[in-house]
Amino acid sequence: MFVISCPYCGARDQSEFSYGGEAHIARPEWREDMSDAEWADFVFMRSNPKGVLAERWVHSAGCRRFFNMLRNTATDEILAVYKIGERAPEVQAMLPATPCGEAPIGSGNDAVKVMQPGEAE
Repeated sequence: MFVISCPYCGARDQSEFSYGGEAHIARPEWREDMSDAEWADFVFMRSNPKGVLAERWVHSAGCRRFFNMLRNTATDEILAVYKIGERAPEVQAMLPATPCGEAPIGSGNDAVKVMQPGEAE
């Protein structure tokens, strides 16, 4: 468990909040010729970095407002919390050293890595 500082209510226990996915993902404008692959890309594909990630959260057991948070996914360190519509602040995060040389993105299990079209191995 960790403490999240709601920009509207202040510091509260993590149990009061719900994760809302990666922040700053714009829904594509509807087009008649939109392919299933384009829609699936919006719905399912996320950056999943090992390091700093902008996330959307909602204070579901409090003010019920959404906000954004910068979190280091490798350490769970909360680096910044900011309101929807505000620009993400510049932050620095230290990634822990890994003895097995994990990749900077994903789980490090390259046997199950999903490649995007045009992405080099």
